[in-house]
Amino acid sequence: MKKQDFRGVLPAMTTKMTADQQVDLAGVRQDISFLIDGGVDGVIVCGSLGEASTLTADEKLTILKAAIAEAGGRVPIMLTIAEDSTAAGCALAAAAQKAGAEGLMVLPAMRYLSDPRETETHFRTVARASDLPIIVYNNPVAYGVDVTPEMFAGMADEPKFAAIKESSADLRRVTDILNLVGDRYQILTGVDDLALESLILGCTGWIAGLVVAFPHETVAIYRLVQQGRIEEARAIYRWFMPLLHLDIGPKFVQRIKLVEAIVRGTSSMVRAPRLLLEAEDEARIRQLVGGALETRPDLSKLDSLGPSPAETGMRVGVGA
Repeated sequence: MKKQDFRGVLPAMTTKMTADQQVDLAGVRQDISFLIDGGVDGVIVCGSLGEASTLTADEKLTILKAAIAEAGGRVPIMLTIAEDSTAAGCALAAAAQKAGAEGLMVLPAMRYLSDPRETETHFRTVARASDLPIIVYNNPVAYGVDVTPEMFAGMADEPKFAAIKESSADLRRVTDILNLVGDRYQILTGVDDLALESLILGCTGWIAGLVVAFPHETVAIYRLVQQGRIEEARAIYRWFMPLLHLDIGPKFVQRIKLVEAIVRGTSSMVRAPRLLLEAEDEARIRQLVGGALETRPDLSKLDSLGPSPAETGMRVGVGA
């Protein structure tokens, strides 16, 4: 079994939609290039921010293939498995490997609130469906199923479980997992406005949201922490925090897509049942982003941030 490495900044990419709410593959490809140019270390497609719940399996595979083609091997592309049944998750995992994905981010089965035995069985069954390394996504706040540190200890015998996306919003979880299982898993922070704290506590990666509009700032925070330059990272993080708060709440997709539209000129269209934001919320976010752009940190003044994990040889699924 090869070593898997998920260090670095891994955007959970949005899925661009046309005016009639169809997947915009040209927009997908443009997003991939924008993020790679911004210095990210890999990209995760069709996650919660990517409106996975509204996408068909065929659409997810089409998006994955477009992302892989645009990346051209520069960074690994991973697919999210967030299906209603274990069987559907297995089928999509197998298809993702065939399509060329280099890793999976796997959620508990949707809709049904599984108990710990059922949750572990789901993850193990999906793991058997492919040879790909897996990020186990824990987000009890959004999905109602909690993968506890004790459960991760019990699942540690499955080598495909390489990393944990920890999104419980409880910072104590990072230390509790490390105390219980050591470095068995790479722990990745999945809550934007807890990212700096989580990285300082020992997370080795950041599955980020607002990175889709501000990749350079996100990457700078991560690399500064890795170099122990906490004060410099904190200054950028404090500037970023009002925007990072937009990653929280049921309308985080609409809000982050609007931020992208303001900063990058992309489409803010979402797929029903989501609707575009009401005028008051949109005006608030436009004001927030406008203020952030006026006070945006000058990253050119930073000393070298050093090489990215990808530049030092990191590849998902590659290693001794």
